[in-house]
Amino acid sequence: MRIIQDTAIDFMGKSRIASSLSIVLILAGIVSLFLNGGPRLSIDFKGGTLVAVRYTEDIDINSVRDAMRTVSIEGRTFDFSKEEIKHFGSKKEVSIRISHFEDEPDNFSQSIVNHLYNTFPQVPENTQSFILSVDKVGPKIGTELSGKAVGAVLSALGLILLYISIRFEFIFALGAIAALAHDVMITIGIFSILNYEISLSIIAAFLTIVGYSLNDTIVIFDRIRENAKASKREAYDTVVNRSINESLSRTLITSLTTFMVVFVLWFFGGEVIHYFAFAMIIGVIVGTYSSIFVASPIVCRLHPSSESK
Repeated sequence: MRIIQDTAIDFMGKSRIASSLSIVLILAGIVSLFLNGGPRLSIDFKGGTLVAVRYTEDIDINSVRDAMRTVSIEGRTFDFSKEEIKHFGSKKEVSIRISHFEDEPDNFSQSIVNHLYNTFPQVPENTQSFILSVDKVGPKIGTELSGKAVGAVLSALGLILLYISIRFEFIFALGAIAALAHDVMITIGIFSILNYEISLSIIAAFLTIVGYSLNDTIVIFDRIRENAKASKREAYDTVVNRSINESLSRTLITSLTTFMVVFVLWFFGGEVIHYFAFAMIIGVIVGTYSSIFVASPIVCRLHPSSESK
């Protein structure tokens, strides 16, 4: 199936404009990360307690914040009003994230749940229906998870570099790695600008983006290699342009179908999968763009015969 027939778009001629756009997006993300002191990490990496509950009626978030101003646990009084308190999914559902602190009381999570249950009358008959989720991560585990998450991404990039160097050439590997780094940096930057959290599910989304973008890039690379062998006297940028145009229909079909799926997940999937799906939406768009305007131009510029006619 081909939705586009016989295109002759000069992608390499537009690569400088595309590079400028990429630089602007990456710099905007870097500035945001600098101003925010790095990415906003979830309790998966920082450590802390997450409590999510459901009331039987809509609850005012400011009332919940006022109620968390004075919380008594084992004879001690705490003020959690400045912690992250927000609606979770609907106005009946509330989530509270409390950062880890030293000398935390025993049964801390359950005490928070009991406080929320006893403070407001709009509650179910039993606490089992009231509790949506309770998650707790210690700071040591959070640090370990952070290291493993970074290690997973770097390991994936390293293995990709090795694989493409063997399958194609080293310059193709450099183009692919540059495109993947471009995709991840833009996604992290957008999350920082929007003040979204980076959790383990978002790391999974990053690795999925890497795989998706790489798949599209390899298809274009394979076409470039075939056309370069068949047209040795043709200028290399012309070969690259023709290869992208020949792969364009397949690229658009794959990207559009994937985009529709993740968009539905983002729109209808609810709070739990919302940010994962949002990261995937960015990844599909940026991954398709980078295969054409990042990976391919780098290969074209680094190829020894790129100046030949």
